[in-house]
Amino acid sequence: MPRETIACPVPDLSAFAKTLRRQLAEATPAEHLPSHLSLMNMLARAAGHRNLQALKATPPAADPSPPSDNPGRLPERQRLAPQRGPRHPALGDTADRALRQFDTRGRLMRWPTKYSVQRQALWGLWLHFDAKRPYTEREVNQILQAWHGFGDHCTLRRELINMKLLARTPDGAVYRKCPARPDGEVSALLRALRERHQAPPEP
Repeated sequence: MPRETIACPVPDLSAFAKTLRRQLAEATPAEHLPSHLSLMNMLARAAGHRNLQALKATPPAADPSPPSDNPGRLPERQRLAPQRGPRHPALGDTADRALRQFDTRGRLMRWPTKYSVQRQALWGLWLHFDAKRPYTEREVNQILQAWHGFGDHCTLRRELINMKLLARTPDGAVYRKCPARPDGEVSALLRALRERHQAPPEP
């Protein structure tokens, strides 16, 4: 009998490992359970990687799915190109490139290929969080989904944490906006994005 190949995308390996460990706990004595980190390393090795660090260092695979109405899931050559037009007079080159990744409403429509542009674009998402309140992971996801257009809120959430623009508790239950201080170039970018948020909708 031929083996059936079943795709099982896992957007968040840590959450997957926690769920799996809870299920193992129901069938296995607690003293025999692997730690959370050990379980993540096991999952990485099961997927063909040397360990978790090797998995993290592996470039993301190209999305083989067919084109859809979601531009974030289209092949790179078919995605929306960055906006064109005169350079924003108040922005440096990197900030201007970052601004072009956002639409006229201030939604991030593309994940930039250049690292420095990615870093500045993430500040535009940081704007939408309130430093005075905590968030659940679900609430963070909802905000990111509302303010980007390429269907990968997991990457955005992870990178906001890596940049220390968001912080979360060790169990991932509570997120908070970090009181980060943008430099002059990023401040100019944020001013331009705030203007877009305040602009009336196009007819």
